[in-house]
Amino acid sequence: MRMISLLTFAASVAFAASAGQAYAAGDAAAGEKVFAKCKACHQVGETAKNAIGPELNGIDGRKAGAAPDYSYSDPMKNSGITWDAATFKEFIKNPKAKVPGTKMIFQGLPSESDEENVWAYLSQFGADGKKK
Repeated sequence: MRMISLLTFAASVAFAASAGQAYAAGDAAAGEKVFAKCKACHQVGETAKNAIGPELNGIDGRKAGAAPDYSYSDPMKNSGITWDAATFKEFIKNPKAKVPGTKMIFQGLPSESDEENVWAYLSQFGADGKKK
């Protein structure tokens, strides 16, 4: 009986942790809608190209300033950022505060849920533009 209680407790903890991770990961469908604001400068997906801003395929784990064939500002190239959920959210909240001198003119996303959702949307694309 004690073993069953212990297993039930462990399963409950694991379920709660995974539910928390799913929530923290954001909503990719909602992120796609928010990303509409970004499409004036950025592209993502199989046909994405650099435009005013770099294409964002494979951003998860990529070093800032490293997309091929895009002319980044020196501050972005030298920022030392490797993109993950935390660095993306910090940057997209206020790009000029995170990387002073960046060429990015976007003022930022003040909503934490929008930040999480856009990251969930972007991070589903591999470097080849295909959804993982």
